[in-house]
Amino acid sequence: MDSPHGAALSAEDFGLEGPRGWAFQGVGFRAAPGSLVAVEGPSGSGRTCLLLALTGRMRATSGHAEVGGERLPGRLAAVRRFSALGPVPGVSELDPSLTVAEHLRERALLQRLFGTSPRALLRSRATRAAAAKARVDTALEAAGLDLAALPKAERTSVRDLERLEALRLSVALALTSRPRLLAVDDTDLKLSPADRAQAWELLRALADGGTTVLAVCSEAPEDALTVRTRPSAGARTDADGTTTEKETADAIAEAGRA
Repeated sequence: MDSPHGAALSAEDFGLEGPRGWAFQGVGFRAAPGSLVAVEGPSGSGRTCLLLALTGRMRATSGHAEVGGERLPGRLAAVRRFSALGPVPGVSELDPSLTVAEHLRERALLQRLFGTSPRALLRSRATRAAAAKARVDTALEAAGLDLAALPKAERTSVRDLERLEALRLSVALALTSRPRLLAVDDTDLKLSPADRAQAWELLRALADGGTTVLAVCSEAPEDALTVRTRPSAGARTDADGTTTEKETADAIAEAGRA
């Protein structure tokens, strides 16, 4: 797909404190456009909150960051315009009751309605529909999701997807907006070593193509720029070690979700 100009990232003493304490604090790093940035740390260490803060979805309370030349926490809306979320529990999850085709049609419709320039709205409905479909097809190719290889092709329900297939679908949906910054949560969660390697290969290829990639993980690959977070007191996790959806939702509410 056409490579966007990736967003440079930097942070200095970046932190977010809510009524229950610090979600993350003291984060500092610099990443060039088109970097693969891995946010590494144990569950409950503020990884998801940091990801949401750097994409303009949460407002930090200390320090500052710059994303694509926009300064945070002030320019949240500006950062949201050129960033996109892959899978983030409780925020941008796939609907297990829908099929792959239904997710793609919904995203194509959103692109037709909101993802085009005012000049593009002057084109015929058929032309805009074709352009939206082409954008979805290009995003699927970039995400490495082969619909024909799914159990029921595009009619496969999300609940029947393998974990890596669901990750590819989420990434494809995010890529339809041609973001300069792509953020992915729980990148290596519940993946076999082979599937984990494929997931990082996908994100690395997107970064090599010009998109800056911000990926939360439990263990970063050696070639990524790694930003580490530490668990805060009172962090709560599920039995499988993942941060609870309620914790994420509480943190978003406490910090003031954009």
